Amino acid sequence: MREKLLTVSPPYNFDLVLDRLSLDPLNIVDIENRTVKVPFYSEKNEVLTVAATGSTDEPSFLIKMDSADEDGSRLAFLKRIFQWEGTLHNIHQHFLETDLREIFLEHSGTPVVLEFSPYATLMKSIIHQQLNLSFAHTLTERFVHKYGQLKDGVWFYPRPSETALIEVSELRDLQFSQRKAEYVIGVSKEIAEGRLDLEKLQEKSDEVIMKELVKLRGIGPWTAENYLIFALGRPNLFPKTDIGIQNALKKLYGMDRKPTLAEIEKMSAAWSPYLSYASLYLWRSIENRK
Repeated sequence: MREKLLTVSPPYNFDLVLDRLSLDPLNIVDIENRTVKVPFYSEKNEVLTVAATGSTDEPSFLIKMDSADEDGSRLAFLKRIFQWEGTLHNIHQHFLETDLREIFLEHSGTPVVLEFSPYATLMKSIIHQQLNLSFAHTLTERFVHKYGQLKDGVWFYPRPSETALIEVSELRDLQFSQRKAEYVIGVSKEIAEGRLDLEKLQEKSDEVIMKELVKLRGIGPWTAENYLIFALGRPNLFPKTDIGIQNALKKLYGMDRKPTLAEIEKMSAAWSPYLSYASLYLWRSIENRK
């Protein structure tokens, strides 16, 4: 077991990070010991452990790895996932002058943590489309438990080449709708056969990525926006059609109905260039905390 101690710029509230990660039943989170086990996708697949050893104002982490990180890829991966190389200070200062001030004060130090794999982000987003959160998690668990890999107590999503071989009828048996099953398999085939290169995609602009993703059957603007936020960490996305965001805005402004898209456009104008953070903090304002 190799260990490394890392300090990052404050503010950074890892307890709130763990709280949100714990909403996904596939994540192995220990709130009491302030620890999460992270799947690192590689040829062999490895599990990395991240434990908080500091505070919001003096954040530090102990990272445990089974093997030496000779090429630095594991540490680079964790820094990207947990957004350890930037600082939240300027972002928070920006929002203290907006209508989101109180939400940002309550959730101060919460970064936009990425999903653990770009491909997993796509699969999760497609599965979650137009479902209530509880059943969405149930379907995702069924999918990963049947076709993924369990290693050291941590679940890894199947690889695109593995999902591409699944029959639609198999996913129907897991209670996937016909279309959702076709979308999951179809998008996986696009990746497995090289027509959709997720690695090259990340080098492109938000607008180009959106255009390329929505060409695919089963991926609409909502899924593409979620991919940009949670797979690539792009800072200025605001999924206006997201029901959670609409409900959070309804609550924030004391409305008796959900806001229209035109109203949302007007409400969110002052939140650029950090719209992804506005999205996250609005979601946090209505999520059930542990």
